Amino acid sequence: MQDIKPAILLLVIFTVICGGIYPAVVTGLAQALFPRQAKGSLISDKSGAQIGSSLIGQPFSDPKYFWPRPSATGDFGNNPLASGGSNSGPTNPDYLKTVAERIKALRDTGVTGKLPADLVQASASGLDPHISPESALLQVPRVAKTRGVSEDVLVKAVAQATEERQLGFLGEPRVNVLTLNVTLDGLK
Repeated sequence: MQDIKPAILLLVIFTVICGGIYPAVVTGLAQALFPRQAKGSLISDKSGAQIGSSLIGQPFSDPKYFWPRPSATGDFGNNPLASGGSNSGPTNPDYLKTVAERIKALRDTGVTGKLPADLVQASASGLDPHISPESALLQVPRVAKTRGVSEDVLVKAVAQATEERQLGFLGEPRVNVLTLNVTLDGLK
C-alpha cells in the first residue's frame, strides 16, 4: 500500500502537468507568436467568409479557376478525413487508367505539350495545396479564355503567387492554388 500512494500521486501530478498545464502553455505561446498558423492558416474571401486553409488543397473544377493537383482521397477530392495515397504502384492497371483519364481531361481543355506529373498524379497525402509553376502556367490559356482576361495578367499572378524554396534550398518552387484563385476572384 505504501508503494501505491506515491504512484497514484505521481500519476495525478503528471496528468495535470502533461495533460493540462503543458498543452495550455504551448497553445498560448502558439496563439501569441503565430496566431494565423495556430488557427489553421485560414484564408478568407473578399467578403470575409472563411473559404479554406492554405495547408489543405481545395477541389476546383470550374474552368475559370486554376485546378489543383488530383486528390486520392475518394469521391470528394481533398477530404482531410480520408487522407492518404492510393497505394497503387506505377504498373497497376487501375492507376494507369486513372492517370490516362486525367491526361485526357486536360487534353480536352486544350492543354498541349508535356504535362507535369503533379497535374495527373495525386500526392501521397491527397491533400497537397500546391502545384508547380509549370502546372499553373499550362492552365493560363484556359483560365484567361474563360475569364476574358489577358494571359499576361495571369502569368504575372502566377509569378506573384509562386513560393520559392524554403531557406533557399528546401523543396521546389510551388504555387498555392487556393491563394491564386482567391487573388483571381479579386481581379477587376
